[in-house]
Amino acid sequence: MSEGREYEDTSSADGKGSLSQQYGGLHARGWVDLLPSSWIPYVQLARLSPPVALFLIYFPHLFGTLHAAKAYDLSTPECLGLCSILMGGSFFFSNAAHAWNDIIDAPIDKQIARTRNRPIARGAITPEAAFIFTAAQAFGAALFLLLLPPTTAIATIPTIIGTIYYPWAKRHTYFPQVVLGFCLSWGVIVGNSSAGAQKPWADPAALCLVLALTFWTMIYDTIYAYQDISDDKRVGVKSLAILFQNRPKSLLWMLLLLMTITLISYGRLIDSSIAFYLVTVGGVSLSLGSMIMNVELKNQANCWWWFSCGFWFTAAAIATGLLLEYTLI
Repeated sequence: MSEGREYEDTSSADGKGSLSQQYGGLHARGWVDLLPSSWIPYVQLARLSPPVALFLIYFPHLFGTLHAAKAYDLSTPECLGLCSILMGGSFFFSNAAHAWNDIIDAPIDKQIARTRNRPIARGAITPEAAFIFTAAQAFGAALFLLLLPPTTAIATIPTIIGTIYYPWAKRHTYFPQVVLGFCLSWGVIVGNSSAGAQKPWADPAALCLVLALTFWTMIYDTIYAYQDISDDKRVGVKSLAILFQNRPKSLLWMLLLLMTITLISYGRLIDSSIAFYLVTVGGVSLSLGSMIMNVELKNQANCWWWFSCGFWFTAAAIATGLLLEYTLI
């Protein structure tokens, strides 16, 4: 792939096929259209339609809880209760994180074809109103911490710091996907702490799972970044997609290999059964291998489809393997 080659916008100029609906600000659909019109920009700001971003934030917390459920022999009601609390906290944290990102990124968003219709960029929400929304959502997330052990609040600090910095990462480094990967995958430690771990950040197996999920995030967010690669190069935004634009699939395959190795290492650390290797390691390799093999990185709509749909298979493979370890082994 040559540096000068342009990337294809295969979407229509407007309507359901528009790139601006791919978290670009005009992605209201279905249930969103039933809301008062004044609410819709905030739904768009929080990336709630579709709720892909919410689940990508929640899943590491879920995986961390399932990891801890086996280690601390949690009962099923206890595990379900923790998963529910973390889902509520993830909802508000996701809203706050995406609103914060758009506040900082608004000057850039106005220059990118896909994002120029985001609520702040198009003027539907003022930066001041967005900041109030961000603070309110962060407060909502903090309330859920009151339902969890005190250690959990401490465990969230690295994620909070990373999330605050993340919008600037794409200006400072070609590795914003690494920063994002850390922010999201640290949810494993938060989930681990919710089960009562006193030093969840000192659990080698949990840290191995954090690393595996960081590689996963780097894969799907690099694919996501290819939607805007031409505009990003023009305005000076940095990413792994740009750094490896001449050999993108090689990067993605390498990341998958590293993720597979770390998942195998995790399995060894928890003395897992063969089921974990077959379901999780095998399922992750198959799902992400299919994604990497079939994604058309020059096709923006295709990149969006794999980003927004492909993660379900990988998440299901990880969750199922951890659930089997918890319930059957």
